[in-house]
Amino acid sequence: MASDYSEINSSAEHWAQQAATEGWIEQSAAQVLLVEDSSSAHDLFSAESSRPLVVSFMGGTGVGKSSLLNRLAGEAIAKAGVERPTSREVTLYHHHSVTLHSLQETFPVQQIKVSSHSEVSSQHIIWMDMPDFDSTELKNKDIVLQWLPFIDVLIYVVSPERYRDNKAWQLLLAEGASHAWVFVLNQWDRGEVTQYEDFKKQLSKAGFHDPLIYKTVCTEQIDDEFSQLQHAIEAIATEKIIHQLESRGLQQRRLQLKHKLQDCRQTLGQQQVFALLTEYQKTSWSQTKKVLRQGFQWPVQQVAKQYSETITNVQQKNVKIWDDWAQSRLNDYLDDLIVTADQHGLPTIPIRKTLMGCRHHAEKIIQTQTELACRQALIHPGNALQRTLLKTAHICEIILPFMAMSIVGFQVFQGFYDSSISNEAFLGVNFAIHSGLLILLSWLLPFFIRKKMQPSLEKAASKGLFNGLNEAMAMLDIEVKQGLNTFKQQHAQRVETLDQIIVACDNETDKSALNPTNQQLDRMLVN
Repeated sequence: MASDYSEINSSAEHWAQQAATEGWIEQSAAQVLLVEDSSSAHDLFSAESSRPLVVSFMGGTGVGKSSLLNRLAGEAIAKAGVERPTSREVTLYHHHSVTLHSLQETFPVQQIKVSSHSEVSSQHIIWMDMPDFDSTELKNKDIVLQWLPFIDVLIYVVSPERYRDNKAWQLLLAEGASHAWVFVLNQWDRGEVTQYEDFKKQLSKAGFHDPLIYKTVCTEQIDDEFSQLQHAIEAIATEKIIHQLESRGLQQRRLQLKHKLQDCRQTLGQQQVFALLTEYQKTSWSQTKKVLRQGFQWPVQQVAKQYSETITNVQQKNVKIWDDWAQSRLNDYLDDLIVTADQHGLPTIPIRKTLMGCRHHAEKIIQTQTELACRQALIHPGNALQRTLLKTAHICEIILPFMAMSIVGFQVFQGFYDSSISNEAFLGVNFAIHSGLLILLSWLLPFFIRKKMQPSLEKAASKGLFNGLNEAMAMLDIEVKQGLNTFKQQHAQRVETLDQIIVACDNETDKSALNPTNQQLDRMLVN
């Protein structure tokens, strides 16, 4: 059972580390999962089929818990008095038949005092005296919290003067809710019934239903409830209840881990949000594209001139279509998407990473596509009708003068032939003028048409640049959509893995371990 929890815990830690590194959860949230510990009291002992019950005494300074432990042990094994508030020593008292693991390997590295005894009645119990939780030595708190996983039963000792100082045991309760609890109102010779009832009411508010509270006096031989306390501890020091306590502790840890994982799950946001984010991206890009088109009018005109004319002005060489203004508009659009994702509860760092490429690639995409489209437009300027008329005019510019010269040549030959027969005068001045005009007009007319129908290179370049811009903005839109889709897939993978770990916590939960059948044990557990 412990190995199952250890595997679940390892999976949760791996998920938390990876999620925190990639920005899916805060580092503080990951740290909460990384502090999970699969240790238990069973790790204290060598491989044995059964083990003793580990009982720890805790409490504030001056409440007499060391004296109480000494009375239970029958000898002075715990320090008491003025030295106690600054002591960092953990006292462990066990039967000589119990074999422990190496303390240097198993326990937190602290000073440990180990004593053994031969008392048969406490053969199945290990007593531990912990440093004062509220002492002036701040490290005592860390020591106590480090040792909590190795403890089965917490005996929390208070006094009539300090029973309301519940800060320490409330913190213990938050960290050790899986333990069995016994409360001792020590120094009862100075207490009153109203204080007992008030203390019991505090415990009830904290979740203890009918808690076990024993009134003891350890400084004098006064009739108290010490023997009942001793019998209560010995009654649960059985193999069955020890196993039940250990199982319950692991189940409680699973539930605590499950709740922490569920809290992390809430910070990841819901998968349904991506439909809203996609729809918002379409609307936002449409508006951004409209603004960019308006802003591109002037730089496109300037760049079109650069392509259509010989550049003589140095300033014109520095004109770019994608300038700082355009980059700022794109950044505003992408930042708006990130803010929208954040407002819907999605992590911002992963989506910022997936959209980072769009910011850096935009200028190159615009430059590449506009230059290519402009070059293609300049190769074939004008529309199809213009190009057809230009080709026709060019052909006519060659054929018509040739035909005119052929006709004039024929007339010259015919006139020469007729004049040789009839001895009439050869062709006159009028013929020469008319022939020259015919030849000139046959060439001039198509030449004039070709000149007038010649498309503007600036307009062709401008059209090509806008076509390139359309292609480039379509590519930017696709890249943003791919980034959002990648973000969606990554989110789904993180959520799926986390949900599998949460389900594993549920599958390993033994409901019987959470609800003990022993009535006395049930009174020791927090609800």
